Amino acid sequence: MTTPPPQGNPFAQGQQQPYGQPQGQAPYPPQGGFPQQAGQPGFPPPGAPVPPQQQGRKLSFKTIKNIVIVLIVAGVAIGGYISSRDDAQTAAVGDCMHRGSTDDNNPDLEVVDCADTKAQYKVLAKIEGSFLTETLASSKCEAEAKDFQYTYTESGDGKDFLLCLKDM
Repeated sequence: MTTPPPQGNPFAQGQQQPYGQPQGQAPYPPQGGFPQQAGQPGFPPPGAPVPPQQQGRKLSFKTIKNIVIVLIVAGVAIGGYISSRDDAQTAAVGDCMHRGSTDDNNPDLEVVDCADTKAQYKVLAKIEGSFLTETLASSKCEAEAKDFQYTYTESGDGKDFLLCLKDM
């Protein structure tokens, strides 16, 4: 008894495609000159293992929140420092001043442009050092600027100084 010969190519049964290609895929790259690249339609072929993607560093909500808090605190600290600086401390000879309050014990002088209508006083002299009495301050201004009208002393926080002022 003889068996009938097999139909089709007997050598193709059970064999894989050349070069380790899975069955059902063309053994050559697609037409068009270049092999398919990641991100193109049809790549990777269905069922093929997906290569791992490089993980980008992601900022967590907690990290972003901490950065924002640090920036806010730094901004408040810088703003507080700038607003706490006394204009009288930064005044120089020739600057013009405006009296911000009517309190004689704390007149709150601020530097303004001499052409400004708010300018009330001109700084004739600025003397650094400790001044205990009004008389001592007046004698210091008398020695520096003969035509002064007012004295302004500041002491206690930082450098002690004396401003000799006259009306505009």
